[in-house]
Amino acid sequence: MMNEKALEILETIKEFDTIIIHRHVRPDPDAYGSQGGLAEILKASFPEKKIYTVGKEEESLNFLRRLDEIDDSVYEQALVIVCDTANQERICDGRYRLGKKLIKIDHHPNEDPYGDLLWVNTDASSTSEMIYEFYLAGKEKGLIMTQEAARLIYAGIVGDTGRFLFPRTGEKTFRYASELIQYGFSLTELYDNMYRTKVNIAHLSGYVLQNFVFLPTGAAFVKISKELLQQYGASPSEASQLVSLLGNIDGMKAWVFFIEEDQEIRVRLRSKGPIVNEVAKKYGGGGHPLAAGASIYSWDDADRVIADLEAVCCAT
Repeated sequence: MMNEKALEILETIKEFDTIIIHRHVRPDPDAYGSQGGLAEILKASFPEKKIYTVGKEEESLNFLRRLDEIDDSVYEQALVIVCDTANQERICDGRYRLGKKLIKIDHHPNEDPYGDLLWVNTDASSTSEMIYEFYLAGKEKGLIMTQEAARLIYAGIVGDTGRFLFPRTGEKTFRYASELIQYGFSLTELYDNMYRTKVNIAHLSGYVLQNFVFLPTGAAFVKISKELLQQYGASPSEASQLVSLLGNIDGMKAWVFFIEEDQEIRVRLRSKGPIVNEVAKKYGGGGHPLAAGASIYSWDDADRVIADLEAVCCAT
């Protein structure tokens, strides 16, 4: 079934001269990996087509890819593909609506089935893994894998599997990874860029480990205010990357990071068992059962999120 969807997408791509690829706001390596990996495959396979990747850049991920700036007119008669984005509210760059046809490729629960053609596989470790499956399905029909595409797809898989530690990492994921590294990109350089830590972020990590609140229910939370970010010279995106820090704490069932920005507070939920995306949905967010997110607009709401998190921990 997945190969059929991939082939249907390939046939649709062949019909268009211009393809514009989007992904979600606040991108992570899987967002960049799937978006950029698909673009590089298509550029190599269809050199006559115009392929663009768009969205607001995340500075910490510039080592993966720099994005295109295009005029609204480019969307006329274009095919738009959105990668790694569960719901329309999280698509980066609202111009995705301007194209002639819209495709969704994603591995999150399909609660917002937008688009004219959808390929959603919640069993996939990452959307980047799906892009590699797209290549495998179409390689006998002209699709070409390149070293750069392999680097991006591999980075996306590594990012969304937590370096192959998360539950959806299966035999297939390891097999794909072993095939991708045969394209000869530097693993050392890639890992150095993905996991290099600035001194100020290391200090913020120390603050998190010393100040997280561990509740008797097995839930935990950390509140990072704007003032604290300023104190450590950290951006909200950099603070968000620390959410996995608490994953090895003995007795921890689930935890949440609250990271304050100018107009909202980011909510980052993680779990070792309790289903946390249901908590995220209550606040307009979503995600995977064990990794989800949302946005709230007051610290009173944060206290409600904590109560909801404790409830799902108690039920597990």
